[in-house]
Amino acid sequence: MKGKAVLIAVIFLILSCNDKRTTAMPNINTHAFRLKPGADLKKSILAFVKEKKLTAAWISTCVGSLTSYQLRFANQQKGSTDTGHFEIVSLTGTLSVNGSHLHMSVSDASGKTIGGHLMDGCIVYTTAEIVIQNTDQFTFKREKDGTTEWEELQVEKK
Repeated sequence: MKGKAVLIAVIFLILSCNDKRTTAMPNINTHAFRLKPGADLKKSILAFVKEKKLTAAWISTCVGSLTSYQLRFANQQKGSTDTGHFEIVSLTGTLSVNGSHLHMSVSDASGKTIGGHLMDGCIVYTTAEIVIQNTDQFTFKREKDGTTEWEELQVEKK
């Protein structure tokens, strides 16, 4: 009886693995690069996007440090800046030659963390190690669509 139960379980596993549904794997490219001391984080990333002609990309990861940051907080018109030594805790967002949207969090020497919209003026201290991924399945655009006053992400399938 035990042998029959094992046989039934094995047959069930084989049949369940032979599922006819398929999922198309998108073509995803990975780009990795390092920014050196003195580089402007946002300007450098956007220059890379322009150079590579990326139309649907995102930040996969970023670690590094800054000597100054410039962030715009939620619902504020102007950015906030500080100088010192800061660790990049996170960087995330969508990237395209048609417009990008990036958020970053940084922490100071005491561990106090702050985050917001990434702006020009975030200057690399020792390094910024960046990994960007992109796909050719979509085009990202930023356009006003009437739902907010901002140009929001519009995704077009190719």
